[in-house]
Amino acid sequence: MSAMPYDYDLIVLGGGSAGLAGAIRAAQHGQRVALLEPGELGGTCVNLGCVPKKAMWLAADLAERIALASALGFDVPERPALSWKELVIHRQAYITNIHTSYRNRLDETGVVRIPARGHLLDAHTVACNDGVHYTAAHILLATGAHPQRPDVPGAELGRVSDDFFDLRAAPGHVAIIGGGYIAVELAGLLQALGSHVDLLVRGDRLLERFDHELTERLADNLRQQGVRIHFGYRLRALQREGERVRVLGSDDAPEDAHDAVFFATGRRGNSRNLGLEALGIGIGEHEQVLVDEWQTTAVPSVHAVGDIAGKVGLTPVAVAAARRLMDRLFGGRAEAKMDYGNVPSVVFSHPPLGQVGLSEHEARQQHAQVSVYHSRFRPMLQGLANGTQRSLFKLVCAGPEERVVGVHLLGEAADEILQGFAVAVKMGATKAQFDDTVAIHPTSAEEVVLMR
Repeated sequence: MSAMPYDYDLIVLGGGSAGLAGAIRAAQHGQRVALLEPGELGGTCVNLGCVPKKAMWLAADLAERIALASALGFDVPERPALSWKELVIHRQAYITNIHTSYRNRLDETGVVRIPARGHLLDAHTVACNDGVHYTAAHILLATGAHPQRPDVPGAELGRVSDDFFDLRAAPGHVAIIGGGYIAVELAGLLQALGSHVDLLVRGDRLLERFDHELTERLADNLRQQGVRIHFGYRLRALQREGERVRVLGSDDAPEDAHDAVFFATGRRGNSRNLGLEALGIGIGEHEQVLVDEWQTTAVPSVHAVGDIAGKVGLTPVAVAAARRLMDRLFGGRAEAKMDYGNVPSVVFSHPPLGQVGLSEHEARQQHAQVSVYHSRFRPMLQGLANGTQRSLFKLVCAGPEERVVGVHLLGEAADEILQGFAVAVKMGATKAQFDDTVAIHPTSAEEVVLMR
């Protein structure tokens, strides 16, 4: 335990995934820890992100499978009615259980939870919004990020991703503005659960950070499901029309009025009003806190992890970065830090899209010799029911030894399949080792080891 004259060894600002992981790991190392969080524990992921999103995705997936069941001969309606109220009850009960689990974990590890907001007075002092001050040897910023609205007239008429979870029914006609993770996920969810969706994308393709062949196939799948995708869209304004909202493009041609408009146009770090600038802590263009490779700011005692640090905005990354930071500060592991290479990620689209490692374009920029393998197929259930969904799996290999530097999966169960292959990529597996692995038949996953 620290001998320094501070109230705590660590004060954490923010009780989301990163903050909780950091606080608990520091406490496990025997440190005195305080966690400042004025709201529910779990942050965006548990309350307005990953968890409730996945609950809605599972419901949408069930709706699609029921339609396939009808096509296979089951006596079920092709478009079954959904009680959103009942679904939300189950979703929120699940989240409540997570809140309880977090509270119990904090109690078990001795972390002091303070239900207040805080800002930094100096390198070791945090002032709460109730006027109480606390000091610590180290301060961890884990205040997350928030969705942004574009600067256009009528922007207040649009909703953001947080507002999706307030819905109690599927809006009839929805416009989603954006082409990234959140936009694609909301489009698939709402279309599957009964809305008619227009996806308005500024660029010329979806998901710019993903391999373009797979995103093109994903766009085709979304169109097959009924999503209308408009590329090269330039938003000019939103306009109220009775109870509906009209979207106006840059060519002055009004679009159809919609029952709801959602912005999915990026997120910004929650760095305001934390007192950082006065301490000389840098803030980036997306309002993220600038940190070095060790998650430390320009002030050695102040650190940042998770979305506010602006590196890779994924919950497992935030958790891993926080734990490694605590191991370095308090666990005697001087070299512990987050490795941001080969981080697997999944977009819960319909079907899901996952990747780990380099895209083909990135691989050709970094390696002199690149080989690429594909598998295009229709999953067995889709084939049986004469469904329209298609899968595309892709391996990107580098060098004469054909080390697998990228695995890209679009299709049923891609989210589950990718985790195991991410281990192989992290270990430096080669295409020959993939080839030497016996396939599990009949599955979609076998396609990864059967590409020739």
